[in-house]
Amino acid sequence: MASFNISRTEEDLFRELTAVFRELKDPRIDPLLSIVRVELSRDMSNCKVYVSSLSGQAKAEESVKGLRSAEGYIKREVFRRLKMRKVPAMHFIADDSIAHSAKINEMLHHVQPSVVDEDTQEEQE
Repeated sequence: MASFNISRTEEDLFRELTAVFRELKDPRIDPLLSIVRVELSRDMSNCKVYVSSLSGQAKAEESVKGLRSAEGYIKREVFRRLKMRKVPAMHFIADDSIAHSAKINEMLHHVQPSVVDEDTQEEQE
């Protein structure tokens, strides 16, 4: 039962943090910043928020600095929106999984045309 409650709270935090990030006006925070994953501790006192930017890893790390300085505002907004008894401490972590997945996708597209070419050659014969 506890794991279900934590999972549901993680989803709620993910949704609300996404909305709060759109409202932030700090110039260090990239407008292309996205939340990759939210991990909530079992006692709900700590929350790791993994963020990634389409502009690159360096921009994501700079955005994390802006998020850390806006942590008080973020916690207040989450508390107001979710009506939690206690808002967990937020730990923002820059993640490069979007860039990594884009690189894998590009590599797959380079492999795929050769497979399609072989199939069309077989059909023509």
